[in-house]
Amino acid sequence: MKRLTPFLIAGAALALGSCAAGGNTSNNGRRADIPKAKVTGKAVTCLPIQTIRESIVRDDWTIDFRTNGSQWYRNNLPNRCNGLGMERAFTYTTSLTQLCNVDIITVIANNGGMGPINRGACGLGEFTPVELTK
Repeated sequence: MKRLTPFLIAGAALALGSCAAGGNTSNNGRRADIPKAKVTGKAVTCLPIQTIRESIVRDDWTIDFRTNGSQWYRNNLPNRCNGLGMERAFTYTTSLTQLCNVDIITVIANNGGMGPINRGACGLGEFTPVELTK
């Protein structure tokens, strides 16, 4: 039997997404105010789901994941994920206990009470351990 594991990013980032995404975004959907990331180790292809504590969508190309012990992993998507930076919310489904670079995320939008709307799907990249700088 296939186990489905939804992972929904919502909250304050979603509320601020429409305000913040407009002014600091270039034509290609990359934000100018993403925290710099110093690489601290070799990239990995998967993260165990049970260790993921937080994720922050930075723009259409970048998601930062915080795991147990406050270790951060930056995922630079191999292709632009249109709408991800604006909506700042995604879900995924996997039959494994890991989120991997071969997995697909689905951008979702809140449509004001009628339930989430699927805004498209995108592939993940590798997870690079980083130290975020302010």
